[in-house]
Amino acid sequence: MWCQRLAWLLRGPCRQRGSTGRRWPWLPQDPRPVLAAPARCHPTATESPRCAWQLHRDHLELRYGTTLMRLDFVWLRDHCRSASCYNTKTNQRSLDTASVDLAIQPQAVRVDETTLFLTWPDGHVTRYGLEWLVKNSYEGQKQQVMHPRILWNAEIYRQAKVPSVDCRSFLETDEGLKEFLQNFLLYGIAFVENVTPTKEDTEILAERISIIRETIYGRMWYFTSDFSRGDTAYTKLALDRHTDTTYFQEPCGIQVFHCLKHEGTGGRTLLVDGFHAAEQVLRQAPEHFELLSKVPLKHEYVENVGGCHNHMIGVGPVLNVYPWNNELYLIRYNNYDRAVINTVPHDVVRRWYHAHRALTAELRRPDNELWVKLKPGKALFVDNWRVLHGREAFTGYRQLCGCYLTRDDVLNTARLLGLQA
Repeated sequence: MWCQRLAWLLRGPCRQRGSTGRRWPWLPQDPRPVLAAPARCHPTATESPRCAWQLHRDHLELRYGTTLMRLDFVWLRDHCRSASCYNTKTNQRSLDTASVDLAIQPQAVRVDETTLFLTWPDGHVTRYGLEWLVKNSYEGQKQQVMHPRILWNAEIYRQAKVPSVDCRSFLETDEGLKEFLQNFLLYGIAFVENVTPTKEDTEILAERISIIRETIYGRMWYFTSDFSRGDTAYTKLALDRHTDTTYFQEPCGIQVFHCLKHEGTGGRTLLVDGFHAAEQVLRQAPEHFELLSKVPLKHEYVENVGGCHNHMIGVGPVLNVYPWNNELYLIRYNNYDRAVINTVPHDVVRRWYHAHRALTAELRRPDNELWVKLKPGKALFVDNWRVLHGREAFTGYRQLCGCYLTRDDVLNTARLLGLQA
């Protein structure tokens, strides 16, 4: 039975026969698991239908609104936001977590309409806003998504009529930048129009939202179909859908494309929302989704062309999810660069192939394919952790430039503009 406040606990130490003088004699000092005596519930004069709580041996159970939280005592002490425990100027913890007694228990607990108060054995008082606890507790986080998104196939994206942002607005106004970033966060792709078709102007564009990530391909890459690097991208061949740099321990977060010139035919860019495809797999065959999110694979890039000598290896599952809410945050899919599968035992590998086939079938569904003709002046930003890209074969001379951006910096820019990222 829930109670709003154990008011009788707050009147002072228990003075029972044989009592040790401890305020809560049924809470053992020994940290080993024991059965706690049933908690007694006493309503108070200021009962709130939105809040109820109950004490247990090692945690506080607190219901606020529709959220039932189980808050460990050590956690409650460690996250104290008092002036001696937390520096609000730097937003950093001052309390030494290793100094907190792992068997700590509060001496007194009080809850009013908006705040939880805890008094610790040394007299220190911790205060938590109930809204803060809902937002930051494990149970609260399970109910939230880290990154709100709109999953799409080609028809959904076309019907949304997502606008491109003009280059001048993007570079010179917060409104234009915010509109661009909101589109990017929701759909994983965004366009900027009227960009001067040069590598230098593309670089200025990219630096508006992030530090450019220098990789083995340089800072700003610039290529034609001259096979100057040991990569199929440097040819005129078609490229199947894939994410880039799967062979990095941390794949690049954002990729920028700008077609500076194309004198020929073909060469359309293919875009596929990998999260939309993964969501279909989750609905139709959750066991496949689980396998793809747990089995680690190696991806490899071996290059010996001219003066370029590289051997990169990245390890990770195809689907990467946050464990507390199963939210997908990264897809690592590149059949070109997947290395020998030697991290999967024989009794799992066949099931993995079935799961991979299910995801591939979704990624290759024609209605999931968004085809875009990149032209000079129109720059494309792609979330490489979410959206797969490819291209059709082409003829003639085609010149592209672009770069990789650090994901942290793009998300930082979005948060500073008030967006959830």
